[in-house]
Amino acid sequence: MRGDDWLVDEPARDVEGAIAHFAERGYARLGRALSDEGLAALRARCEDLMLGRVVWPGMFFQHESASGKYEDLPYGKGYEGPSLDYRKLEKLEKDPLFFAWIQNPLFERVARAVIDGDVVIYRATLFNKPAWGGSPLPWHQDGGSFWGLDREPVLQIWTALDDAPLTGGCLEVVEGSHAAGLATPLGGVIPAEHVRGKDAEARAVPVPARAGEVLLIHNHLWHRSRPSQTGLPRRAFTICYMSAATRCLRKRRAPREFTRVF
Repeated sequence: MRGDDWLVDEPARDVEGAIAHFAERGYARLGRALSDEGLAALRARCEDLMLGRVVWPGMFFQHESASGKYEDLPYGKGYEGPSLDYRKLEKLEKDPLFFAWIQNPLFERVARAVIDGDVVIYRATLFNKPAWGGSPLPWHQDGGSFWGLDREPVLQIWTALDDAPLTGGCLEVVEGSHAAGLATPLGGVIPAEHVRGKDAEARAVPVPARAGEVLLIHNHLWHRSRPSQTGLPRRAFTICYMSAATRCLRKRRAPREFTRVF
């Protein structure tokens, strides 16, 4: 199949306006893009992967913490058996259904407007808040030396596979925070003193989304999500696009090779 088979035709979609908003504020709404058919297919595939009915060697799994606390998340365990309580699945480019969505022409249009030359992906990831709510994801940035790259990616495209209302684990952002770059060279979770110093709690802007809606997110934008209170799962699929000229800097293992998409 092809990703454009699932694209919603939205005549009023302002791609250029969204890209300008993304550049200024670090995020933007691209509108509803994934059809009901696409939502059904990707939701079913999420369950198939988590329950082990579909298996792709080399995928990454992280289960939710039993306590519901972010600091108690398990690391290095991988797939732990059938469960709908996996918090994160990576390397979804291995799955043909997700890969088709990664390559859809709307995303290509955005990626080519933001990134010079050929385009690869750093990661294609499902973030799942299971029906019981899941753990909070604290303020963080997606970049820094922890990512092990010779340049910083800037573009993530986020698709809501379920409704993400205000009480349902929606994304929250600090508008314009990407402009200051990384809070720490390491990247990732932002230390508490920086959060206090930038008054992030007072500046937090919720970005609720409906199923099928797409957001653009700058890697350096401060963002977080809280547990869901709806009693329903909240799944979101995010793709980090970057220049094909990007190189992996890791030394302990062979450098990563990145999948070319455009």
